[in-house]
Amino acid sequence: MEKAYKNLEFLTSRDARTIRILAEYLEPQARFEHYNVKDTVVFFGSARALSPEQAGDKLQKAVGSGNDDGIERAKRAVKLSRYYEDARTLARMLTEWSKGLRPSERRFIVCSGGGPGIMEAANRGASEAQGVSIGLGISLPNEPTINDYITREMAFEFHYFFMRKFWFAYMSKAMVIFPGGFGTLDELCEIMTLVQTGKVDRPLPIVLYGNEYWNEILDRDALVRWGTISPKDLELLHPADTPDQAFDLLKRELTKLYDLEDRVDDDTPPTP
Repeated sequence: MEKAYKNLEFLTSRDARTIRILAEYLEPQARFEHYNVKDTVVFFGSARALSPEQAGDKLQKAVGSGNDDGIERAKRAVKLSRYYEDARTLARMLTEWSKGLRPSERRFIVCSGGGPGIMEAANRGASEAQGVSIGLGISLPNEPTINDYITREMAFEFHYFFMRKFWFAYMSKAMVIFPGGFGTLDELCEIMTLVQTGKVDRPLPIVLYGNEYWNEILDRDALVRWGTISPKDLELLHPADTPDQAFDLLKRELTKLYDLEDRVDDDTPPTP
């Protein structure tokens, strides 16, 4: 006789859905506790953003083909690649700073959605600073789940979007929202709703990165004019347009919120 907890047919059935949901809560929790991970800075943004090198190659090939539509798409990719490089730089800066904090605190680990684009850039920047980074991947039919720059022990693949979102929000002490599509907009609106309604029980600095993009995509003033949000709600988002601006804002807010001035030394936290 096969024990129920070894019965794969049952575990993947509709009847066992509650067990699978619980597993996506308990297994990450156990791993985070084991490695003493408590505080993250979450990076959201487009999976389609290419690195400047990739975007440049794409443009060169498009020009060589003589296809006008392809050239225009490649030019847009080059423009978007700026945000890949900025995310990479900001993640590196944050990781270098956080590694200077007292090791026992192990604070402000870069966390992404695990995939390509801006997510890869964030993990890449943290890796270049020789820091730990987290990837909360989601299983999708046509997209890589886990990029190559995530710390091996901190790579996760979720089935349920809502459990993945839970882990984004639960440990985050700040968020950076880079240009992105439906998925990024979904994540931005959900976290804004949680903050606005007080479901997040702590101050949560949220950086809206990339003024050119977001001023076109998200008209916050129009929401106020229509009366669907209050003017004070605009203060929940902090615009930034360079890695230095975003880093200074995050460092200032996190230092103030968590009294970090006297917690700096020359040691670095252990990695998994």
